[in-house]
Amino acid sequence: MDNIRILWTDDEIDLLKPHILFLENKGYTVDTASNGDDAIELVKSNSFDLIFLDENMPGKSGLEILREIKSIFPSIPIVMITKSEAEDIMEAAIGSQIADYLIKPVNPNQILLTIKKNIDHQRLVTKKNTADYQAEFGKIGMDISYANSWQDWIDIYKKVTYWELEMDKSNENAMDEVLKMQKTEANNSFFRYISKNYFNWFEGEGEDTPLLSPNVFRKKVFPSLNRGEKTFVIVIDNLRFDQWKVIQPLIRDFFYMEEEDLFCSILPTATQYARNAMFAGLMPAEIHKMYPDLWVDEDAEGSKNSNEEALLEKQLKRFNINKKFHYDKIKHNWEGKKIVDNLTNIIHNDLTVLVYNFVDMLSHARTELQMIRELASDESAYRSLTLSWFRHSPLLDLLKKLSDQNVKVIITTDHGMVKVHNPIKVVGDRNTTTNLRYKQGKSLNYKPKEVFEVTDPAKAHLPKTNISSSYIFATGEDFFAYPNNFNHYVKYYRDTFQHGGISMEEMLIPVITLKSKK
Repeated sequence: MDNIRILWTDDEIDLLKPHILFLENKGYTVDTASNGDDAIELVKSNSFDLIFLDENMPGKSGLEILREIKSIFPSIPIVMITKSEAEDIMEAAIGSQIADYLIKPVNPNQILLTIKKNIDHQRLVTKKNTADYQAEFGKIGMDISYANSWQDWIDIYKKVTYWELEMDKSNENAMDEVLKMQKTEANNSFFRYISKNYFNWFEGEGEDTPLLSPNVFRKKVFPSLNRGEKTFVIVIDNLRFDQWKVIQPLIRDFFYMEEEDLFCSILPTATQYARNAMFAGLMPAEIHKMYPDLWVDEDAEGSKNSNEEALLEKQLKRFNINKKFHYDKIKHNWEGKKIVDNLTNIIHNDLTVLVYNFVDMLSHARTELQMIRELASDESAYRSLTLSWFRHSPLLDLLKKLSDQNVKVIITTDHGMVKVHNPIKVVGDRNTTTNLRYKQGKSLNYKPKEVFEVTDPAKAHLPKTNISSSYIFATGEDFFAYPNNFNHYVKYYRDTFQHGGISMEEMLIPVITLKSKK
């Protein structure tokens, strides 16, 4: 334990000697003051970790001292101790942001528990998390070694994500590197699983075939519509499972989670392919064949996702769902507020689909803007930035309003992203795609052992721009870099968040069904 210093202020401090000795024997340093003025002077000239403050003293009251100390050092935790159980005093103390409230007479164990809750809490959480993860480490390793089904990989990814979020609660990072290494091991095994099984999933829905992007609306949305339920689908572009888990507690106040599922983003795990497939209910090659006017090739100018509404309309018609629907894409805060303000008109539709682009924009901004890189310096900070956005976003306001309506709410995404670190050299002609996690083109030059290659795009139901087109995908933390100006390119993109390739983070993505608590 670090040397924790406590200030105890009470006009009967001499009577508390046994308590103070008890704390000193536990390793705490305890300073004392018998009145408010002395306490304030001690706070000004010393650094305390916690203050015990008697509420009823001659001269300045405990509440007056509390307010003065908070005005100087607002972050110091203060525990109010009083003989009175009067509700107005409790409310005034709580309103002044006390850390805890104890009624006299207090016993040593009460005091010790309060210290542990307010000072030792972080250390105890870290200690328990470290011990629990160490105990779980071997089991997760065995799970990774023997994983041979889609459900196995869902279970592994959920466990790894759970421990990442638990480690976020700790100040120390003793086990962070171990967890990162285990996640790397998992992604390496996941790549082998995808290499072995991916093409088989398009030959029919077998026992181990996961829910894929083209089937999300058919399996998760259309059943609600067919039951006559008004349905809101919110697609948050580029939302990983761990990001869902950090925003989930804010939603839990208004909704029950009816179902939390993970589905598989198709390859490439990029918006043009995965999200178009979701809205069309078709793989990219089939979209290209059936609706050539709605598919935009990689080398074409402009947005590759400007036809989502039309593709969704085509899918509804193919499945004979004659429902009135509304579609909107939100790229700016004011657009989100407009949706909230216009909800009474939108809610009359049987189906409403909203695409929120913020998380995807955040990942691009982190690549391009140094300030965002520093704010989201690692995975934990990136999750925190996502939570901060969501907490203050019109999307949360919308969900609060939707909880008052008789609607089904489904939150999902098109793909995730992974933090890349290892450059892989690849050479292609000028028409080769620029994405860092996958390349499409002809005459690609690469080391086959370093990538997942699709030399026949038809096997992966992907369109090809010419007869010799092929696709390659980066795995784990790899990203593609051209030999020209290699060092500059690597320095710029290393440790950025990218998508398009094969990793648990990119491919195992959430689809959540919510039911209002009201």
